[in-house]
Amino acid sequence: MNKKRDRLEVVCDILSIVNEHHNSILPTPLLRKSNLSTSSFSEYYRELLAKGFIKEVTDLSGRKYVTLTDKGFSYLEKYKLIIGFINEFEL
Repeated sequence: MNKKRDRLEVVCDILSIVNEHHNSILPTPLLRKSNLSTSSFSEYYRELLAKGFIKEVTDLSGRKYVTLTDKGFSYLEKYKLIIGFINEFEL
């Protein structure tokens, strides 16, 4: 049986999706790929924007793209380090 993702996993998943798309993805595909309800996604999205993990960049045609900030990249690195530690010591 699959366990629910915890908050840190969801944040990592959202940031990883942006990173995997060459650090530039539209919000709607990000919502779809994150496998969250619209309301849950909106909550995480607003929080990540407010805390400076992601930012919105508007192109010349007016489309808003989501990109990671340095803080977002740092989170991914440190999260992977922590998960590696947990797995290494079988915690």
